[in-house]
Amino acid sequence: MQVYADNAATTKVSQTAIDALLPCLTDKYGNPSSIHGFGQAAAREMENARGIIAQCLNAEPREITFTSGGSEADNQALLSAAAAGEKKGKRHIISTAFEHHAILHTLDKLKKQGFRIELLPVYPEGIVRLEDVEKAIGDDTALVSIMYANNEIGTIQPIAEIGALCKERGVLFHTDAVQAAGHLSIDVKAQSIDMLSLSGHKFHAPKGSGVLYVRSGAVPLINVIEGGAQERGKRAGTENIPGIAAMAAALKESCDNMEINTAKVSAMRDRLIRGLEQIPESVLNGHRTNRLPGNVNFCFKGIEGESLLLMLDRAGIAASSGSACTSGSLDPSHVLLSIGLAHEVAHGSLRLSVSEYNTEEEIDHILATVPEVVGRLRSMSPVWESMQKGK
Repeated sequence: MQVYADNAATTKVSQTAIDALLPCLTDKYGNPSSIHGFGQAAAREMENARGIIAQCLNAEPREITFTSGGSEADNQALLSAAAAGEKKGKRHIISTAFEHHAILHTLDKLKKQGFRIELLPVYPEGIVRLEDVEKAIGDDTALVSIMYANNEIGTIQPIAEIGALCKERGVLFHTDAVQAAGHLSIDVKAQSIDMLSLSGHKFHAPKGSGVLYVRSGAVPLINVIEGGAQERGKRAGTENIPGIAAMAAALKESCDNMEINTAKVSAMRDRLIRGLEQIPESVLNGHRTNRLPGNVNFCFKGIEGESLLLMLDRAGIAASSGSACTSGSLDPSHVLLSIGLAHEVAHGSLRLSVSEYNTEEEIDHILATVPEVVGRLRSMSPVWESMQKGK
């Protein structure tokens, strides 16, 4: 049996997305900047997609800028907010210790430019506390950027409360919603979100298309890609019309079916948690229930996560030990370290992320295989042997 349980890394492209994509390759293939009929047909397809995505977020179409994905959107959001803040003498940016590297590396860049970066703790449950955000905001704060849901441990942050606090204090609020879009209900107006990033391949659209939402009047966008005048002059490059159309269709499908999908996927998640926590010396990472519907993240003491993944792959199970963007690193996950795990424990991590395409039979296979593989690895591990001897 082959089981794909790495949906946090990327998802299977849905038939709905494929059906929206194909006409843009065969019929509506013009450049949307062209004034002839072929170009204008492509432009209409793009603006229709912009409207669909805006509706899914309770935004306005003019507030949607298309990007290549979540990383580009994150970069543009942070750099734009920093530039706007600097003009007002505000050079303080608040974020968290377990953000995606698209955020953390951009913050490192801004730090070198003289900005003061404050990373808030997320505690063992993997959730930032509102009082910490409130305490951190000062007169020189240009931006608060806190992810909607963590990409490794799946914990969901109090976005509406943080948004309301930032609105009250007159501070821009950005959220990286790459893992949340299509899986959790998002209302940028009700949640007082000024900027939001998402990426289509996390909700069954093809890779290569994303969105940056910016509330009208919130902040002037600065270009991170120079060239033509696409996207109101704020994102150069011929738009990826097939990807954009597919992304809009996939997001609408995900939002329309969110209640049904959430019930199904959450039930599979909870089965996995109950089963895997029966393994001795296993640790569930993050809050038990306040997490993404399909996210399960465990550490198994005494083993290496890489060996676990390789043996699971041989058994037909595709999983990960953390973010796919850092899979080549030998260092333990910064996310797991941020919630207080020791290095040697964090090395033995396993992230399973399931979707509505998974089945109960596949969950059975995972629950039968993981304990067996963990046991086999521990039988060969001198670290586990030392632990058993109390060393």
